[in-house]
Amino acid sequence: MPYDPSAFPPFAVTVDLVVLTVRRHALCALAIRRGEPPFQGRWALPGGFVRADEDLTQAAARELAEETGLCAHDPSAPAPAQDNGAHLEQLATYGDPKRDPRMRVVSVAHLALAPDLPAPRAGGDASNARWAPVEELLQQGGYGRDGEPVAPLAFDHAQILADGVERARSKIEYSSLATAFCPSEFTVGELRRVYEAVWGVALDPRNFHRKVTGTPGFLVPTGGTTTRQGGRPAQLFRAGGATLLNPPMLRPEV
Repeated sequence: MPYDPSAFPPFAVTVDLVVLTVRRHALCALAIRRGEPPFQGRWALPGGFVRADEDLTQAAARELAEETGLCAHDPSAPAPAQDNGAHLEQLATYGDPKRDPRMRVVSVAHLALAPDLPAPRAGGDASNARWAPVEELLQQGGYGRDGEPVAPLAFDHAQILADGVERARSKIEYSSLATAFCPSEFTVGELRRVYEAVWGVALDPRNFHRKVTGTPGFLVPTGGTTTRQGGRPAQLFRAGGATLLNPPMLRPEV
């Protein structure tokens, strides 16, 4: 029997972005206030519809550039090609038939990680954009700011954000992904504060220093020092070539 496209209902495909960074020692996500229906006035994750001439990775990279000005790192490259790049990976697919009141929409969510980022700019159908601590965005009653009523994130974005945060928390245990939150050169103390922000726990500085400097391929000394954190000069490192950590950096039980 010949294939008949009209026998199947049409649906749209979108990409949603969980963009995480560490600001003021807290794990924050990019949130946008929707300027158009549905859920007009509610906070949501950035994203948009996939265009007819692009694949999913291209759509996610385009949305990331439009919302943050960041270019995604090429995962096949041995090292980031530019300092303002971001780690970008596919997170999960969400296809509940009722997730979007407009029509049947399947979303392919992506996770993006980058060092401390500047204040975002609103674009597209967004009336406002800001970095918000993930704990505030995921609180049981929803999210509000500046005296506005508390409301859940639009669509199923609370679930997508929760999944993205857990992906980041678990991956920094066994991979070098935590360095994606750091500048090109960083101290062990700065890296420790990334782990503390993502995991939401306090870590013993001496034990942490011993673990990360003793893990093969994790960190490489640059030969330089810095006093930007105050106190005595601290040694600077860059990310090593290891992608998997052996032994892993296990998350403390809380």
